[in-house]
Amino acid sequence: MALVTIDRPEVRNAIGLATAEELDATFGQISQSDAAVVVIRGGGDRAFVSGGDLKELGAIRTHEDAVSMATRVRRLLDRIASFPVPVIAAVNGHALGGGAEVAMSADIRIAAEDVKIGFNQVNLGIIPAWGGAERLAAAIGRSRAMIAIATGAIYDARSAQRLGLVDLVVPRESFDVEWRAMACQIAQTAPGSSRAVKSVVGAAAPSTHRDLEADAADAFARLWTADEHWAAVEALEEKRKSG
Repeated sequence: MALVTIDRPEVRNAIGLATAEELDATFGQISQSDAAVVVIRGGGDRAFVSGGDLKELGAIRTHEDAVSMATRVRRLLDRIASFPVPVIAAVNGHALGGGAEVAMSADIRIAAEDVKIGFNQVNLGIIPAWGGAERLAAAIGRSRAMIAIATGAIYDARSAQRLGLVDLVVPRESFDVEWRAMACQIAQTAPGSSRAVKSVVGAAAPSTHRDLEADAADAFARLWTADEHWAAVEALEEKRKSG
């Protein structure tokens, strides 16, 4: 088993371009190992991944740069989604916006019962940019995905499980035991079997859509560079300061 921890407490484990590069390098190293399963989790117990790192990504102001960012992180999550062995998202804390997209790139999602998950990018005037919309639609259906993304709804763990966003929900006190047990059960199967399972299931239900990449990135970039987005970001920052 390989464990990948996104540990950035100062920004609630948010993803920026530097973190994306580190994750890509980490998965490159794991691909050269004999790991039969990979687990992704956030550091601490407050956040799995809180979304994109707005302080870092706030420097991106042009359409071209926004397309580049969206494409770069999307391809990272595509790599995770199509990784040759099963990937488990141990959702230890809230997974919002881009964090929900990271969770959806995994094959299996195990969540602590007190976490929340949601595709709330619309609250900042943007849409999921990293392939999460397509993966969400495949997981829960077109109409439910439309509602989740268009309203920016935030779901508690049990509601997310009923919807299909999360596969297993476990008590907080046994969370680490539960995800480790699942990972170990997969890792202890016959050599090569987890790769075979991933290959067969992946072929039946593809988790990447490279043909949709360009249009999705362009749509995101147009929203990212709009005045409405930056006004929403500014309002969020003011709310955080006053809160």
